[in-house]
Amino acid sequence: MKTIIFIGLNKSGSSRDAVKAANELGYYTVVFTDQEKQIQQRGEYKDVHQLTLVDLSNIEEIKQQIHLLQQRGNEIIVITSFVAKYVQTASKLADEYCQNYLSTEALTIMENKDKTRTFFANQAFTPRFKVITEDMKMPFVLTYQKLKFPVVVKCASSTGSKDVLFAKNMKRLEKNVSKLRTKNPSETIIVEEYVDGDQYLVEVLVSNWNVQIGAVIKQEITKGKRFIVTGYGVLAEVPRNLEESLLSVIETIVSSLEFQNGAFHLELRWTDDGWRLIEINPRISGGAMNRMIQAAFGYSLVEETLKMLIGETPSLEKTSNQYVFTQYVILENKGILEKVTGKGRAMATPGVVEVYVKPKSGTYVTPPLSMGQRYAYVIAKGDTFEEAQSIAKQAANELTFHLRID
Repeated sequence: MKTIIFIGLNKSGSSRDAVKAANELGYYTVVFTDQEKQIQQRGEYKDVHQLTLVDLSNIEEIKQQIHLLQQRGNEIIVITSFVAKYVQTASKLADEYCQNYLSTEALTIMENKDKTRTFFANQAFTPRFKVITEDMKMPFVLTYQKLKFPVVVKCASSTGSKDVLFAKNMKRLEKNVSKLRTKNPSETIIVEEYVDGDQYLVEVLVSNWNVQIGAVIKQEITKGKRFIVTGYGVLAEVPRNLEESLLSVIETIVSSLEFQNGAFHLELRWTDDGWRLIEINPRISGGAMNRMIQAAFGYSLVEETLKMLIGETPSLEKTSNQYVFTQYVILENKGILEKVTGKGRAMATPGVVEVYVKPKSGTYVTPPLSMGQRYAYVIAKGDTFEEAQSIAKQAANELTFHLRID
């Protein structure tokens, strides 16, 4: 059986869409998970042919499971992950067990914010930054490249807005660094200039050096205790000056990293001086990203990514071209979720494509400290950006989370 192994899986979002796509492409799907809850809820993963509980931090244990599959006659075609923290692990395993079209070395740089900043330090799109290693003492002198306040403080391995903090002065900077060091004592910390400007997310697919932009998405950010993206607007038409300058940034990244094949997404801000790269991740963005791109353009980016990983030529040919806006729902209070009402009214709103509510009754919910604590989303489409945005927000307002506040 031609088999695709997925390292890690989320219950919904891009990683789940990828498993479903592999199933539809005719492959035997194997998921290695460290989530016991997924094993207990096995019936909810019908698109997964084999779901195996594995300690994903233990490479040797993963290899044992791969050997068992091979002994059983499974032909391992692809080993991959659409979950942030397992992308590099999957690529290293693919180097050993199957044809890997990706560059593990490039993925390693992309996955780590310290390595990314250092690698692209001399590029115009890199913000001013300072790397703080565990041996450096406070107070810090921010003279490097004329770095000034306000700044953003982040751990080199942070994902999903976890461990990303804002500091408007030295006192707050030192407090934030101390907080991150307490949590991750050996972690490298990055201090970089806070870049003002509209933020965009750009999905990219590279196949045999051919660069294809999967989508350009304008983001809305809610700034509370963390920077949380609560709105995504897929652009049906990208202004020429933005698209041309984006391609220049992307081609520089691809050529510098010798990134012949692979998928990645960029988060950038558009400033008076051009693009500034906020971060880069070697995978499609999680959450509803694949769904919103499919609603806008008709193709499944995760399916085309799988084709690239298999060695086929992916195609991002549009079968539709509409503006799509996704509104995420975050909460202001914490408590036990009793119920969510208004889902039917939200779904009945003209232009709404999908309404998704993540937590079940009885779940403890909180205001967001990471992207994972966004509890619902509404995807809507329209003939203009503003129309899609308005519909999504209107429908999201129909959702009410009823909490028991302890």
